[in-house]
Amino acid sequence: GDGCGHTLLTPHSGTLSSKNYPGTYPNHTACRWRLRAPPGTSLLLAFGDVDLEPSERCARSSLLLADPQAGTAYGPYCRNASPAAPLLVTNSSAVTVLFNSTSHRSGRGLLLSYATSQHPEGIWMGASLDHPPLAVCFSVYCPAGCKDIDGDIWGNPSQGYRDTSVLCKAAVHAGVIADELGGQVTLSREKGITLYESAFANGLHSKRWARGSWGPWLHPAPGPCRLPLSACGDALEVAAFNASSWWSEVDALGQDRAWAAERAALGAAGHSWAAEPSSEGAWLELDLGTRRNVTGIITKGSSGRYDYYVTSYRVSSSRDGKNWRPYRGSGGQEDKVFEGNTDSHGEVSNAFIPPIIARYVR
Repeated sequence: GDGCGHTLLTPHSGTLSSKNYPGTYPNHTACRWRLRAPPGTSLLLAFGDVDLEPSERCARSSLLLADPQAGTAYGPYCRNASPAAPLLVTNSSAVTVLFNSTSHRSGRGLLLSYATSQHPEGIWMGASLDHPPLAVCFSVYCPAGCKDIDGDIWGNPSQGYRDTSVLCKAAVHAGVIADELGGQVTLSREKGITLYESAFANGLHSKRWARGSWGPWLHPAPGPCRLPLSACGDALEVAAFNASSWWSEVDALGQDRAWAAERAALGAAGHSWAAEPSSEGAWLELDLGTRRNVTGIITKGSSGRYDYYVTSYRVSSSRDGKNWRPYRGSGGQEDKVFEGNTDSHGEVSNAFIPPIIARYVR
């Protein structure tokens, strides 16, 4: 319906909101979402926010949950008839979510997430650690669709994140989970630092924060809690660079300057690699020497007087340098397009979830 906002629904988890959330939802609108879990499991629904203008029996604006298998309904809900608990445990693998509004003046609308009974610990919505667990290390489940919910994050994968950051959004930023899948996230609480630097990673911008506080560090959660992990320092060595073409210019002193493939190494001083001008379908190839497990990539524009950078790109991989497989992410049907740089001096990181196992990467 025309009242649907941000929506990402998968068989195991998802997130949905009313149109304009967290701004005022529209008048005379409706939306219907059908949630389905795998057979043999049941749905758990987390009410992140239900702010619908109050009225008698929620007649003007309402949220209603229908369980067709059990023949039961939950709600209607609005501001004067809110859910009794933030988590609703159903006995059904299918639930229909109904949102309706008539004329009203105020209300943020609704934000709701769900997971399945395979995650009995419940769902962590977009919230920050306003009331953090006392444990130094704890684990939460983040549903799919956290990337586009409202709220800010402060910090970056190498430093950690300020404790008021939207946790599941920070997990996407850190490359711990893929937004289209969600997943388990382990958080370790450590004493904060005085300056958290901003970063652009995995399609999200974090903010800079210049005060000390306690803050969580994020890392994947299989198995029991572990001590905080340091930033990944396992940068893979590149045995050789290759490219579809490169640019050759004559500088101000009349000397030839080649923007060759080997100039593409991150951190190389001076100019970088650049394809020949007007070339189409340009590519840069990295030979890792042997088959490796590649979990992410960092890109940067050229240094010096040229303001050159790549704004988006695709990735493909090969085990033999002849047969190439495009990267499609977590079960995607189309080649994934990664967000690149917005200037020539900042670094941008993107995670591969699942990782690439290959010798050659383009």
